[in-house]
Amino acid sequence: MTGPTSPAPEPSFELLYQTAPAVFLQAKVGLFGKRMFTFEQIAPARRDMKIEGDMPWTAARYRPPPFDPEPHQGYVLIVDDMEANRNLLATVLERANYRVDCIEDGRDILNQVREKAPDLVLMDVMMPEVDGFAACRTLKAHAATRLVPVVLLTGLHDTDSRVRGIHAGADDFLTKPFNLLELYARVRSLVRLKRYTDDLDSAEAAFVSLALAIEARDPYTNGHCQRLAKYSALLGQAVGLSDDDQMVLGRGAYLHDIGKVGIADAVLLKPARLTPLEYAHVQEHTVIGDHVCSELRSLRKVRSIVRHHHERLDGSGYPDGLRGDAIPLLAQITGIVDLHDAVTTSRPYRPALTIERAHDELHQEVAKGWRRQDLVDAWTKVSGGIGAISPKGDA
Repeated sequence: MTGPTSPAPEPSFELLYQTAPAVFLQAKVGLFGKRMFTFEQIAPARRDMKIEGDMPWTAARYRPPPFDPEPHQGYVLIVDDMEANRNLLATVLERANYRVDCIEDGRDILNQVREKAPDLVLMDVMMPEVDGFAACRTLKAHAATRLVPVVLLTGLHDTDSRVRGIHAGADDFLTKPFNLLELYARVRSLVRLKRYTDDLDSAEAAFVSLALAIEARDPYTNGHCQRLAKYSALLGQAVGLSDDDQMVLGRGAYLHDIGKVGIADAVLLKPARLTPLEYAHVQEHTVIGDHVCSELRSLRKVRSIVRHHHERLDGSGYPDGLRGDAIPLLAQITGIVDLHDAVTTSRPYRPALTIERAHDELHQEVAKGWRRQDLVDAWTKVSGGIGAISPKGDA
């Protein structure tokens, strides 16, 4: 007499999906669907797993492989024109404690990612109207979305398709049918990377907040950073800077004077002209600011603006006495718009002056060999329409 028969093990979703992917293509349902797979559909997987008997299996009974659970592991946006594919991915990721949203095409991908702010985008390649390559290029071309990781989902195995994806800016690829362990590993890795990036953004935001707090100490410079961001964008566009350089200019506008955190209030807020000794103390803000920004890797491109926006072409500027083209272009642009704002805003010892007066001073500095003629000419051309200056200097 034989002992009681042990119940047949329930097949894992991982093994089923690797051994019988056709089941999912035929079923056209997600994991939560109620459809019962037929014996013929499930037979290949059952044979491989040595499962006997005639009880059909429902998709709802399959579970992802074990993982180390963590609540709220991340927010994933799935982009796929096939509802069955969206449901499949959404269900397995939700069971792994990810928050998931789905959209059916890439036509409005930029606005969707801006609005939803996901940690990761899983996007099918083969979609009508806007395919995954084009949608990925759109995301990677805009500063607000370029750091969101994108994984392209494809059934294409050829090298050319992967090269196209790389050129589009994709961060990773997954080939259908998926290996769930690989899917989980890729998703978790890229979500973790996005959170590191977010931490850097948060640190950078703290630096900007510090710079604005420093500016707010002096009522005469209130709004200076915002105006410089506006002015440097105008001049950067006029001279044909790339989007990346314009983004650095914007950051530099807010952070260029962050080194004033190390300048005594008695000097910084003095309601009269500074003595030579006091002026030398103020000049230290460029070096202090460069040191402050050196603590954050994401600000490495901004450091040249912070350190060198008071340099002059003839070498008479500070802190390093750089000459000519040794002065970084972005620092030169910041220096021009910084002078413009200084002239057109009120100071304790004089009222705000006109835009025309600011132009005159800039051209005088060109004549002295301090500024580049082409940059000053470009600024003179684009700044005429900035508008009237209020008593506080707000443009």
